[in-house]
Amino acid sequence: MGDMRRIVMFNWLTADGYFAGPDGNLQWVVPDEEQAKAAAEGLPGFDTVLFGRRTYERFEGFWRHAVDDSPTAPDPHRPGLRSREHRAIAIGLNEMTKLVFSRTLKDVTWRNSRLLHELDPREIETMKKQPGKDMIVFGSGSIVSQLTQHGLIDEYQFVVCPVFLGTGRPLLSGVSKSLRLNLLEAKAYPSGDVMLRYARPN
Repeated sequence: MGDMRRIVMFNWLTADGYFAGPDGNLQWVVPDEEQAKAAAEGLPGFDTVLFGRRTYERFEGFWRHAVDDSPTAPDPHRPGLRSREHRAIAIGLNEMTKLVFSRTLKDVTWRNSRLLHELDPREIETMKKQPGKDMIVFGSGSIVSQLTQHGLIDEYQFVVCPVFLGTGRPLLSGVSKSLRLNLLEAKAYPSGDVMLRYARPN
């Protein structure tokens, strides 16, 4: 069983527990160069991204065109600034297989994307048994909730920002049972962000 592909979830969180503003915005994210470096270094461990519609549209709108001839790419959280780390992330995201779960989208045009109209837990189980690198989920509260409900996420990565939003979108909805997680790592960044990595208990 040791060589099963894992599903890892990554999300930014406010200190009061929201993963997006009420309208889905991430303007509250506190960017951190060390975190960006860690993200760029970790990305080659994945070959597939799972998306809900909203997060897919946001990522496609930004990352699809972020790769040009320069050695850097724009930083989504710091308008006007560019970095080598974000170029590595942009290249990785463009190359990876992207599975988009949506009942409303008619088609997806970003390279290496595939549209699935429903999330079938058995299909995901089968994918985890196929050869390949790990899979990652960004944003996508509805997808994270469904995968969590079926016990399919192996690791939860949160970067908690030192921000209270007061109101916003909670990450999980419709998850009917509580889940005790095992802490793998807690790491503070210079910006005040804290990376928390949790594993689902076996």
